[in-house]
Order: sequence, then structure tokens, then C-alpha cells
Amino acid sequence: MGILDALFGRTKPVKPDLDQLFGVPSAALTLEAASGFRPTGLGSVCFASVEGGAFVEVERQVRALLDADTGRGGVPVEASTDAYGYSWLLVRHPPEELPELVTDLHAVNSELEGNGFGPQLLCSMVGFRDEQGRSLALVYLYKRGTFYPFAPMPGGGEKRNSPLELQVNASLGNDLRLEKDLTRWFPVWGAPGL
Repeated sequence: MGILDALFGRTKPVKPDLDQLFGVPSAALTLEAASGFRPTGLGSVCFASVEGGAFVEVERQVRALLDADTGRGGVPVEASTDAYGYSWLLVRHPPEELPELVTDLHAVNSELEGNGFGPQLLCSMVGFRDEQGRSLALVYLYKRGTFYPFAPMPGGGEKRNSPLELQVNASLGNDLRLEKDLTRWFPVWGAPGL
């Protein structure tokens, strides 16, 4: 950071560290002990699609990589586009295979990043649910290199359970690099896997 950056209060953005995703299984143990939330086995990656053959080829490679185990009973990855035009890849595993799910999410991010499409990556998400049926996601912001909890209120609609989000955030401080700027805790309404 230069002197002008310091004078004007500018900071350099945090460089994405995809290996932070591997902290999710440990955080899941803390989350279950603190709040009763267990993994659902669902995770997704969100990215902005780009026109052109190179991106289409990379997306095809990513889907082929994730679908490689469908012959052995694995579930194929599901692609979708949300109301804002962002693309999502949904990955499914049995709930007890959280490390494998995280590895798949890491592979998607790494493949896109390695082929020059890192700027298109928005977030990755891992789903959780408690015995009361409440949903929760741990969302990894690619461009910030941080996580935050997202908890929609049960029953549909676009309302957040902010007290639960703050409780989860407080319990995971030793497990994950958490996003301190609450204005960056973007809602992911209707995200696949939530």
C-alpha cells in the first residue's frame, strides 16, 4: 500500500484464497455443537457467465470433472441460471461426505480461476439445516476471501434471520476467515442448495 492509499483510506483487496474452503468441515463440527446445524450435502458455485467459446469449453470441462463419478452412483452436477442472470453449479453428496463436497467446490473454483475466469467467480455456498427445519448457508465470497452466514427465515419470502446469522458468525470466528463488513453479507435468495 502506498502513502496516497493510506492518506485516502484506500485498502488493497484481499486476494482470494480458495484453500479457505477446506476449513468448512471443521467449521461444520463447531456449527453442529453450537447451533445444531448439520450439512445437507448440497453446495454450489455462482459465477457470471461470459460469452465465447473459451468460457463454454471451461464450463464443459468443469461439468465433466464433477460428473466423473456418476457411473459409480454419483449424482450429476446441476446447472441453472438465477433471476439476475448468474450461473450456478449445484453439487450433491451424502451429508456425511462434506470434505468431498468441499473438494468438488474447490475444483470448480480452481478450474475457472486457472483458465483466467477468476473475475467471473462470485461465491461458493455450503448448505446446512437444523432439526427445526431452518436453513443456513456458509457463503464464501471469492473476491473478498471471506465467509459469512446466510439464514433465510422459514416459510419462504425474502426475510433473513439476522439474529441467527450473528450467532453463527460469533461461533465460527476460530474456524473460518469471516467477513467483518456486514454490508457484504449479500442475500442469496433462491440459491440452489439452500
